[in-house]
Amino acid sequence: QLQLVESGGGLVKPGGSLRLSCAASGFTWDYYAIGWFRQAPGKEREGVSCISSSAGKTYYADSVKGRFTISRDNTENTVYLQMNSLKPEDTAVYYCAASRRKIAATLCSYRYPEVWGQGTLVTVSS
Repeated sequence: QLQLVESGGGLVKPGGSLRLSCAASGFTWDYYAIGWFRQAPGKEREGVSCISSSAGKTYYADSVKGRFTISRDNTENTVYLQMNSLKPEDTAVYYCAASRRKIAATLCSYRYPEVWGQGTLVTVSS
């Protein structure tokens, strides 16, 4: 069974940091590009950051460039999203997703990755 499980969400003050993790099981992880998406209340889901299967290529949305860093450990089947200098507008449910059909540059704008996690809530508030 293909599965992605996110963790690391929570409540943080503006300017703070969080690290999200996405652990995969049930599929050959190495061939999949992985992306982090988020959906805020009343807004459409958006791609935040994506990474290629080899970790050689990364993509970031303009809104998070310079603040968020994506990485993956293929020995642990885990992708991380380090989020620094968090802002209230970063508040959302964060999902990770995997796709063999897309590369990092296009995954973040792709609506139908083959595998989705259940999401983890990030709340940035004072």
